[in-house]
Amino acid sequence: MLNKLKYLFTTLLLLAVAHTAFAQIPDRPYGADTLRNGRSKLTDAQMIDSTRKREENKRDTVIYTSKFVKVTNERLLNDSTQVFPLDTGLVNFENYSPLNQPRSPRIHLGSTGLPQRPLLFEPLKGVGFDVGNHALDVYMITPQDIMYYRTRVAYTNLSFYSGAFGNPNADQIFKLVHTQNIKPNWNFTFNFNSTGSRGFYRRQNVSDLNAAVATWYESKSKRYNLLANVIFNNMKAPESGAIVDNNIFNASTFNNDKQNLPVRLSSAYINNRNNGLYVKQFYYLGRIDTIVNQAKDAQKILPTQRLSHTFYYNVQKYRFYQNEPDNYWVFPDYFFNSTVGQDSLAVTDIRNDFSYSFYLRGKSVSFVKNEVKLDVGLTHDLFHYSQYIIDSIDVNTNLRNQQRRVQNATYQNIKLNAKFSYRFSDRVGLEGDFQQVVQGYNFGDYLYDAKLTLAGGQKAGRIILGAYAQNNEAPLIFKDWISNHYIYRNTGIGKQQINNISFNYINDKLQLDLKAEYFLVNGYQYFAAQTPGGIDAAPAQLSSPLNLLKISAGKKFDLGNWHFEDYFVYQRSDYQSTLRTPQIYNYINIYFTKLFFTVLNTSIGVNARYNTAYTAPNYAIGIGQFYNSTDISFLTYPVITPYVKATLFRTNLFLMYDYANQGLQSNGYYMVNRYPGPDKLLKFGVSWTFYN
Repeated sequence: MLNKLKYLFTTLLLLAVAHTAFAQIPDRPYGADTLRNGRSKLTDAQMIDSTRKREENKRDTVIYTSKFVKVTNERLLNDSTQVFPLDTGLVNFENYSPLNQPRSPRIHLGSTGLPQRPLLFEPLKGVGFDVGNHALDVYMITPQDIMYYRTRVAYTNLSFYSGAFGNPNADQIFKLVHTQNIKPNWNFTFNFNSTGSRGFYRRQNVSDLNAAVATWYESKSKRYNLLANVIFNNMKAPESGAIVDNNIFNASTFNNDKQNLPVRLSSAYINNRNNGLYVKQFYYLGRIDTIVNQAKDAQKILPTQRLSHTFYYNVQKYRFYQNEPDNYWVFPDYFFNSTVGQDSLAVTDIRNDFSYSFYLRGKSVSFVKNEVKLDVGLTHDLFHYSQYIIDSIDVNTNLRNQQRRVQNATYQNIKLNAKFSYRFSDRVGLEGDFQQVVQGYNFGDYLYDAKLTLAGGQKAGRIILGAYAQNNEAPLIFKDWISNHYIYRNTGIGKQQINNISFNYINDKLQLDLKAEYFLVNGYQYFAAQTPGGIDAAPAQLSSPLNLLKISAGKKFDLGNWHFEDYFVYQRSDYQSTLRTPQIYNYINIYFTKLFFTVLNTSIGVNARYNTAYTAPNYAIGIGQFYNSTDISFLTYPVITPYVKATLFRTNLFLMYDYANQGLQSNGYYMVNRYPGPDKLLKFGVSWTFYN
């Protein structure tokens, strides 16, 4: 399907360019002298009618652009009703993959759609029940990812990203967004994503489908809002067990025919599904204030009191399939079946959240200052999970390869929520977020988060001081897990506590962003082999506190048409080999911008990603966990990618040569032990926007 879409997009792009070329030929003006063409000259009355028609057409013709489309999300609507202009620019357009985001890079098993985890230290922030399987999370659509629109015209965006020439199917992603208002105050949106990447080695062919239908309704009185969405995620990724040859990048034995290299598993795969219904309603009580922006094309509705209710019904299913013997010792052992495996976990979650918000501000809203806001609420979370395996022989019926339920439990959590903010003026603001589980499975979990903002004007910039404390129960897979190859019961893994303080300086005028963070982690939870260099991955917990310092700096500067961007991270821990993250990471982007032919807004540049060597983790097949085993580090070199990207009217395009320097310093690289990274590849992307 994606291969056909690639040719469809190429054809449509050529048609768009041809249409643009013909559009440059002006229509013959009304009333022009046509005697030279052998036609009769227009009478005075005909000329008057033609002139009137031309003027009427001018008044009736509307050229739709992005200014007719406004966008927001649930987080921005938490305090007030506000929308923002739609971004259709080229910023970060070439970094389309969730694996290669400049400020959140990830290690993975070799291609888009395969299991991944953050390269840098990025602990999850939140409280509540957690299965602990996050290897495919970045490929999903969640309710918080949904964008809500307010449009005066139907808006559609089609995006297609693919490899070209040598290995066009290595990386293929298609995205569709369509939104329109059926009434001025009622909008519907449809999202569809498809990933069909085939990778660079055998058994890297993923199949991901994501879809969402969302709606935003606002009453005519501006007091009632409804946000609702239905999400569907179906992600299927092969489990190859890595290639058999561990010296693939050796210069004397280097093999370019990588699709035919043998792998350790020929049919195993994982299939994660995540579907849900999300409905959020809020109603404004008392006085409401309105602020109109400078362009006078959007307004912000500020409530003084607000009632809110959120309902979320979510079903998650994790499956691992195996139908072959383990000839290469990929698994540590088997408990139920030596050749056939179908481990599965199903989790059903029903969540209700109630909150009341109170705002205290002056009557003047030309600029909101000295405002106090208080949110209080309660969240009830009811969840049920069941776990199944395939048993070689059913002890009750003597039937072979029968599915058997090995776990079945229902729990609940009751969580208290409170948020506080106080804006002293346009220079000082204080915010606090407090979450505490007071009853249920995660009793004792909490998240206390505070932030102080000190602004000194446009030239001086602003300082953000932050701190948070978090206490979490161990995820389910750390405490109670039964599968064919891994069983974890009574592991003794306790809660994990994270304490963080941060200093962040931001200067928009200087395009500078500096941040320093200190983490103190007690009871750090991770996976590690039980024997030195083994494959018997199991939950583990540090008995000593873990300290980590993380310093990041982002800087941009412009010199005429030349632009430079840099993002640098330094992180150091007293347990570097346990975290298995690099000390230094750097992303550099240099590009030149120019307008060609008065219509083609173009950027020509090169970016490079680099990180220092680190002890590489292993990957546990069947449970989707990265774990510590062999203490092995791989040499690292920059990954350099030249590119060109441009905007032609409503179409954004890019062409880039990812990892163009492969073969100069090395034949390839590893991020995870035994799993080679992606090869060099010429890629292109097209994002086409319609207003109709």
